[in-house]
Order: sequence, then structure tokens, then C-alpha cells
Amino acid sequence: MTEESLKTTPLNALHRELGGKMVPFAGYDMPVQYPAGILKEHTHTREAAGLFDVSHMGQAWLISEDGTDPAIALETLVPADVQGLTAGQQRYSQLLNDQGGILDDLMVTRPVADFGTDRLYLVVNAACKDQDLTLIADALQGRVRVERLEDRALVALQGPKAAEVAARLFGTDLATMPFMSQARVSWDGVDLWISRSGYTGEDGYEISVSNADAEKLARALLAEDAVAPIGLGARDSLRLEAGLCLYGHDIDETTTPVEGALTWSIGKRRRAEGGFPGADTVLAQIADGASRKRVGIQPEGRAPAREGTEIQNAAGDSVGVITSGGFGPTVGGPVAMGYVPSDLAKPGTEVFLSVRGKALPAKVAKLPFVPPGFYRG
Repeated sequence: MTEESLKTTPLNALHRELGGKMVPFAGYDMPVQYPAGILKEHTHTREAAGLFDVSHMGQAWLISEDGTDPAIALETLVPADVQGLTAGQQRYSQLLNDQGGILDDLMVTRPVADFGTDRLYLVVNAACKDQDLTLIADALQGRVRVERLEDRALVALQGPKAAEVAARLFGTDLATMPFMSQARVSWDGVDLWISRSGYTGEDGYEISVSNADAEKLARALLAEDAVAPIGLGARDSLRLEAGLCLYGHDIDETTTPVEGALTWSIGKRRRAEGGFPGADTVLAQIADGASRKRVGIQPEGRAPAREGTEIQNAAGDSVGVITSGGFGPTVGGPVAMGYVPSDLAKPGTEVFLSVRGKALPAKVAKLPFVPPGFYRG
């Protein structure tokens, strides 16, 4: 894709003003880092607060057309308990195919009461958003309609000082709002939809704002001493240390939620009732176990294990592959995730990584690598 054909977010000019190194990502021109560099950006997010532009993600309303709760329709495509969401509550789930493979992962929110009871708010991955929203619209035609929110940007404020910054700018209620909930806030005449969630393992917020007001919001956040701009490079190392999946790498159409260690996201009622694509496969794996599992991998020494690296057992047999890997700045060494047979998935199990023809020792590690900083009240 040429630079001319890349899409841009409403913050593109600000990224360039801040010295962002721009790269193509999911069809967008995005900052991979700023002059401080990935290591400092990573550390700043862990210690203070980082601001991420995630406007490339897909935002949409799912609006009832037949007068019934749109959650009933959505549950025919995802395994989460969507009907159980109360107003302002958010949940993580996956779009599944008929084999239980993951077409994409997403966030679904039942919005606060003043939006009405006829809709859900969805956030899907940038690279998959067109196919996701088309699939949902086609599969649920006549029951719900998909209204893409092309006029809204999305930024993420992440880190242990995010709450005090948000409370100072947007109101003290944000400091105590529950994890995985959403609020609607008016700030300086701007309508903000703020959820307490994120992709770094730290406390923080994702803020939906109109395209026209996105730069105003970003500048106000960056004016805070605790806040620095963070690019895609640190976003990746932060989520890797937090043991969070990147779609198309750690999960895809060939992996089920059970294999991907995402069973926690499948509600109790859904496990009892089924009714989602691939339910027979997924529920059988919950009952009997899956043949493989996503695990943390901690290489010995300093050499990072990159995506695609072969995982071997003690006998030298190929047993799996690294799906994400790199240096973990907070851990102070290399960290990775990958798939291994379930009998090798116990933390502490010795494995080997085939790097340039050499078998380098590593151990299966418990995820996440860094204790989560999510707000629990």
C-alpha cells in the first residue's frame, strides 16, 4: 500500500507535530514511536500515563430493528453473555466461525440509559472492521442494523496515573468508575464516551470523541505532566507483557477461545445453552480440554523469540510456534506467547526454541508476565 493510499486518523497532523515516526498499520498511517523511543514510552506508561491514538479501530452501533434486545441477536454470533450486560457495562468477546475459530475479537457495551435501550456499542479491530461489520449486518439482517460511527475518533489513556488525570479533566466520578464500564461525560462542550478499559494491562480509559474534537481532547490530555504520547511499538510490548492477544497473531480462524486461553470470556449461561457458532467444538473443549493451549514463554538468556519461532520439546520434536515475542522492558528480558500441547502447558515446563538452527532453552511461564494494574474498586 502506497503512502498516498493510506487512511489517516484525525490526529495525524498532531502525530507529525510531535515527531512521530509514521508507518503503515492496518491500512492507516500510524505512529510507531515518538522521539523518546519505544523503551521510554513503555516505561512511562507503566509508571505514569500514556496516550494512544486508536482511532483506526472500528466503532459502531448495533441497533434493534425488530423491537427486541439486540443482545439476543448478537449472541448468535459470539459466546459472551451479552444479554446479561447492564446499562454502562462492557464485555470482551469473539466473533466465531462454525468450527469455533475466532474471526475477530471485540468489545461490546450496553450503553448508559440516555442512549436508549435499543442498541449496543461495538469496538472491533482495525484490520477486520469492514468484514466484521458486514458479517454482523448480513447475519442479523432484519433483527438489527449496523450503524458505523465513522465520525468518531478513539484514544486510550493508560497507566497508574490515568485515573487522577481523568478525574481532574472530566470529573471525580471517573476515578471510581468500575473496570469494564462506560460513562458519558460532557467536557468543555464535547460529548465523550469513556470506558474504563484498555490494552496495556494498566488501569486506564478508552475515550470516544467526535473527529472534530479529537485533537482538542488529545492536546488537553498531553498538557498534563503525567501524560506522554505513545506509539504502536510500546503498545505491542505493553500488551505482550500483559498476556493480551493480538488478532491475526495469537488468535485467528484456526484457534478457538479455549485454545487461546480465553475460556473466561464465555459466560456460564452460554456454556449451558450454547447457541453460538462452533458451540459443539468449544463446549466439548471446555468439558474435555483442548489439545493445545496458548501459554507464556520465557526464553533463558537475552535473545528474544520472534513470531514464527519453532517450539520444541526435550526430544527436539516440533510441538508449537511462537505467535508474539520480543523484549519486555518491565520484565527486563525476552518474553513471548505461543501454542504448545496441553501436556506441556504447565508453568515451569522446559521447552526449547529453534533460533538460527540452535535449540535455545526456555520455560513455559504463567500469564501475564507483569501483574495487572486494573482498577478493582
